Amino acid sequence: MSKRGSLSSRDDAEVSDINISPLIDMVFILLIFFIVVTVFVEEPGVEVQRERAFTAAQLERMSILFAVTEGGEVYYGGDDIGIVGVRGVVRRLTSQTPAMPIIIQVDRGAPSGIVIRVIDESKLASPASIVSLSTDEQRSR
Repeated sequence: MSKRGSLSSRDDAEVSDINISPLIDMVFILLIFFIVVTVFVEEPGVEVQRERAFTAAQLERMSILFAVTEGGEVYYGGDDIGIVGVRGVVRRLTSQTPAMPIIIQVDRGAPSGIVIRVIDESKLASPASIVSLSTDEQRSR
């Protein structure tokens, strides 16, 4: 009987000792993979009062976002880049993905001439890109 008792105690010790380090390694590798492949959208960095539209639609997550303020400033990533900076930003970001959509968040009081120039600069930098204006959703007609 003593032999049987020693065997069962040895079996219990082996069962309770589970090696989870390969599982932890796999979880960390998956975490790193998802962080690397996740697309980060860089917000323009300024809050604008957008108009509402009945035809509002959701656009792609991977896009270039500009903001035009009431004072006519053009922002990208929290920086005032002006109209002259639009073409360089679009060229840099569309070098890998030529058809990346461009979204312009326009304040209600923004000068229309500035908005038109931002659209022109975007299209000159990347003719394949679709330029859209960001609006607030209008839920009912």
